[in-house]
Amino acid sequence: MSRAESGAAVELDPEDAKIVVLARSTRARTGAAEGAAVRDTDGRTYAAATVALPSLQLSALQAAVAAAVSSGAPGLEAAAVVNAEGTEPTAEAVAAVRDIGPTAPVLLADASGAVRAVLGA
Repeated sequence: MSRAESGAAVELDPEDAKIVVLARSTRARTGAAEGAAVRDTDGRTYAAATVALPSLQLSALQAAVAAAVSSGAPGLEAAAVVNAEGTEPTAEAVAAVRDIGPTAPVLLADASGAVRAVLGA
């Protein structure tokens, strides 16, 4: 995987900026530790927050991918994850993106929405 330089904010195209805003607003609205959003190859977006139930544990990224797949998304173009530290999602969460979007970048943003890194294919 490639990674943009950490520390400096990454400049985004408008479509990628949109999924960062969706991920950030989902996190803020739910008060979750993490928010995520994905864009499918048809241009539709799906957002989700961390799911922490006694019987079900999903990261926000896994939940967003699940929402896309359950809606019939043919593939993923991009994903974004927002958390307080701008830290990387788990390997399992990234693997969920790769299952249907092998080349989709995963944008990693902090709580302010500043993208600090991009995980590539």
